[in-house]
Amino acid sequence: MTRQQRLRVELPVVLALGSNLGDRESTLRAAVHAINALDGVTVDAASSIVQTPALKLAGVDHSAPAYLNAVVLARSALEPHALLERLQHIEHEHGRVRDERWGDRTLDIDIVTFAHLLVDDELLTIPHPRAGERAFVLVPWLQLDPGAVVPGVGAAAERLSGIENDATEFEAEPLW
Repeated sequence: MTRQQRLRVELPVVLALGSNLGDRESTLRAAVHAINALDGVTVDAASSIVQTPALKLAGVDHSAPAYLNAVVLARSALEPHALLERLQHIEHEHGRVRDERWGDRTLDIDIVTFAHLLVDDELLTIPHPRAGERAFVLVPWLQLDPGAVVPGVGAAAERLSGIENDATEFEAEPLW
């Protein structure tokens, strides 16, 4: 008798990671490994780390600690809301506190894209609504995929050329 195997469909996801509190580099490294350890998620690649000034609701805040940022390309067998829940759990495990919108944080993980899916509800918006406006997302994403496209917005390289690029390379060992 042959045992049936279930086909597991994994869809490509782009995740943006950021940290501006604590041991930022170690936190990003641990987060990438925690993402890969999720049942139903496989990390394929991680960008190098870039550093950017903190962006707050009122604009760039040079008095706040700078962010370290990276992008992860992965595949997910989870549906988007289940992935979000697990990513928020990873954030919480790394000391993330949600007191202030766009406040300083130990870890932020955003779902930038999830295959061709469009989601817009009270919990989640995919593609990420500001991804095409943020050098801290576009620069590391383009390292991994020079042809990256922000769905509904356009080519990431074109978007980057039209915005202020305040991202600088951060000397570190590769994340993945």
